[in-house]
Amino acid sequence: MTTADSLPTSPAPSSSSTEIAWSDDARRAAFAQWLAVQAAAHGLDAASVRPASADASFRRYFRVDAADGRSRIIMDAPPSHEDCRPFVQVAGLLGTAGLNAPEVLAWDEAQGFLLLSDLGARTLLAELQAQDFATREGLKAADTLYRGALDALIVLQKIDAQAQVPAYDRALLRRELDLFPEWYVARHCGVTLDARQKEQLEKCFELILKTCEAQPAVLVHRDFHSRNLMVNAEGDATRPGILDFQDAVWGPVTYDVVSLLRDAYIEWDEAIQIDWAARYWERARKAGVPVQEDFGLFWRDLEWMGLQRHLKVLGIFARLSHRDGKDGYLKDLPLVWRYAHHVAMRYSVLTPLARLLEQLGDVKAEDGYTF
Repeated sequence: MTTADSLPTSPAPSSSSTEIAWSDDARRAAFAQWLAVQAAAHGLDAASVRPASADASFRRYFRVDAADGRSRIIMDAPPSHEDCRPFVQVAGLLGTAGLNAPEVLAWDEAQGFLLLSDLGARTLLAELQAQDFATREGLKAADTLYRGALDALIVLQKIDAQAQVPAYDRALLRRELDLFPEWYVARHCGVTLDARQKEQLEKCFELILKTCEAQPAVLVHRDFHSRNLMVNAEGDATRPGILDFQDAVWGPVTYDVVSLLRDAYIEWDEAIQIDWAARYWERARKAGVPVQEDFGLFWRDLEWMGLQRHLKVLGIFARLSHRDGKDGYLKDLPLVWRYAHHVAMRYSVLTPLARLLEQLGDVKAEDGYTF
């Protein structure tokens, strides 16, 4: 997420170039000039440019056809709002490790235009939504896709990038948590916390931060989920395309695992989550990823890390609506709420948070804590 913000949507269907809107005529002209140069250098059909995807940030993506029969992706990232250097740097790290990330073919740093290889238009989420999970074949297909994604994650986590990406430190974790009371509680739900509620929430935040800070650190994608993983045309689930990695950090080892297994856009029974987590844990240990030696402790870490993420996402989705006028994420709030409430109910020290979530969601608890 860009400064803990961006949550891209899945690619949009191709459409004609006439649908590309520009609010700035000078940028439209700069883009046309840049595209003409790239078309000559890379065999692009400039007339074929069309929208490729939407984004919660200021970035836009276009798709353009090339003479070799394959398409390319153009990123439009105004430098006044977006810094493309982290994207280019992390793309290089992932590519060098053998992961399927976009290759940067051309980059105009001053203007914020990039030409990238195209990983396709079918997200993992779309592939999953096409399956019938009432059948053995559908569940098998999902299992294959998730195992491939988790194997790719292990490769990512083995990249020694501590000196090349920002630290996912306490200050950043806390800033993200603060999005929950500011944007979800106060702005979206219209609730003003009293002194006791503020004190209880602060204690819960401290417990969450302490648990997250104590985890071993690895390279963290920070948005490793079904809308940012692509399925290639050949259906090779072992090499998913990886997108939206520009906000990678060095932080808690469970962050990306829980991002995938407790995805804001698709829900799995906990038994299935645990099965995938256990398979990841076994392979990660063998690969030398610094996970807990005991799976129970690993799962606890994963749940608490997920709680931090889901409280943050509640705030982000609310802010996208109320500040940025992007209401499309509001439909995903109930699932994110359930994830957060589930963990808060499970651990007795988080009961005040569970009660607050119930107040905000106007629901009553259906289960109690177990630890």
